[in-house]
Formats: sequence, C-alpha cells, structure tokens
Amino acid sequence: MNALYLNSIGFLIATTVIVATGSRLSKYGDMMADMLGWGKMFMGIILLASVTSMPELMNGISSVVFLDAPDLAVGDIVGSCAFNILIISIMDLFYDHKKPLTSVAQTGHVIAASFGIILLSLVAFAILMPDFFGTILWIGEFSLLFLLFYLVAIRVIFLYDKKENNHREEKKYDYSLTLKQVVLRYSLNAVVLMAAAMLLPYFGERLAEASGLGQSFFGTLFIAASTSLPEVVVSIAAIRIGTIDLAIGNIFGSNIFNIAILAFNDMLYTKGPILQYTSPNHIIPVLGTIIITAIGIIGIVFKEEKKWKLAIDTALIAVVYVLMMGLLYYKK
Repeated sequence: MNALYLNSIGFLIATTVIVATGSRLSKYGDMMADMLGWGKMFMGIILLASVTSMPELMNGISSVVFLDAPDLAVGDIVGSCAFNILIISIMDLFYDHKKPLTSVAQTGHVIAASFGIILLSLVAFAILMPDFFGTILWIGEFSLLFLLFYLVAIRVIFLYDKKENNHREEKKYDYSLTLKQVVLRYSLNAVVLMAAAMLLPYFGERLAEASGLGQSFFGTLFIAASTSLPEVVVSIAAIRIGTIDLAIGNIFGSNIFNIAILAFNDMLYTKGPILQYTSPNHIIPVLGTIIITAIGIIGIVFKEEKKWKLAIDTALIAVVYVLMMGLLYYKK
C-alpha cells in the first residue's frame, strides 16, 4: 500500500510539472510565430507540436530501453493520438462563441489531419500484419513508412504555409522580450517538461501492475492522458489569447509527430519490430482515432452553427472516444 501511495504521488508530481511548463509554451510559441513571421497553423503543427509531444517521446524511450515494456510505449502513442483529438471537444467547451471551434479554424488544418489518418491507417496495418514487409536488422519496415510519410507531411505543410504567407499582411509587434529571450524561455520550459516526462513510465508501469488494469488499457488511457496534458494546457491557453490556429495545429501536428515517435521507439527496441510484442487491442484506439479525426475534418470544412455548449462534431468526438475506451476496457 505504501508503494502504491508513493508511486501515485510521484505520478501526480510529474504530471503537475508537465502542466506547469506546458502552460507557458503557448504564450512563447505565439510570440515566436509573430517575431519570425510564421503562420500560427504552421507554428502549432511543427514547432509547438514537437515540444508538447516530448512526453510521449521520453515515455517511449524509458518504456522500451529501461523498462522493457513495449506495450506501454505503444499504448501511450495510440492513446495520446486519441486523447489529442478529444482535446478539440475540451477546447470547444472553453470557446464561448456562437460558432464551433472547428468552424473558425483554417481549412488548411485538413492537410495535417488527413496525413494523421494516413499514418494511423499504416499503424493499423502494422498491428494486424507486423511482419508483412519484413525487417531491416530488428527494425520493422513499417516504421520506415511512418517516417517517410511524416517527412512528406512536413514538406507539404511547409509549402502550404509558405503559399499562404504570401497573402498575409505584414504586422509589427511590440514585445518587451527579444527573440533570443523568447527562444531561451521556450527552450527551458521544454527541457523541464521532458525531464518530468521521463518519470511517467516509471510510475505508470508500477501503477499498471498494482491496479490490475494491464499495460494496454492503463497506457492507452491514464498515461496517454497525462502525456497529452501539455497539448491540453497549451491549446486552452492558445484559445484564451485568441490564436485558434495555433491550438488546432498543435493537436493535429502532435498526432503526426506521435507516429514518428512510434518509429523511433521501434528503432530502440532491439528485440524486433515493436508491434510484434504488443497487444493487438491497440487496434481499437487506432481505428477510433481515425473516426474522430474524420469527424474533426468534417467540422472544419462544413463550418456549422453552434446550437449547444458543444457543437455536433465535437460532441460526436467525445461520444466516440468514450465508446472506444469502454470497448478497450472490455477487451483488456
């Protein structure tokens, strides 16, 4: 009982640090986008998403290298992808306007969301047939496909943002901090966040054993929710300062970055392709995330009116997420 208590306290402390540092990233990310002349969508998808996804990266490294828990690493990645889309529903609650959150986002977010669906579909195939393409050394060739499509996604998003930037009016911003100071503060918060993230799999592994919920369910739900807390905090903070595209870009960008992390985890797990050593139940959150991402795309393109506290699209995202977690718990 004492061990369970101490591990729970440690898990909560690490999570609190992640929330505290993540809350500052939106502010400095917004300032950097203005100072560098980047679009808010591009900033959210590329730079902000890569930093807020650092807990997933650190969690994966710790899980496969130190704990030999590949199921926990994969569960965190696919669970984080699902939870990230749920964040759109959470943000919609805080967006007090007549229109849904997705209806005021740039249509360009559909590019990142669509690449997310492509990458998740590849993950689904890899879970069902992990040895279909064979391996290079111990690395599954599916992982090389993950990285290839990730690089293509970044390139396409960069070209789109560059084209859109040509149509934006140049704005001048007056900040008390210099660009160097903003970059330094952004970097320091990112380092602290990564340090706290290293502790999550240590405590999570022990809590999974003590709870009896199993690594697949626990990793997909609890650890994924904790490592996705930076996305929650950063996205809500971005909404409060009025940068919707920074928030939405962070969500979809984090998902495509997460699949690249899965490939990196595979490279570190020297026993063989990582998905051969994990539960097939991970197919549930993968397929569920594809569904809710598609719902998000419909919301961005359709741009409906908001009749209730949650729009129809964000409400459907929440419903599908709950059903998905219920099915995963049933199959654990």
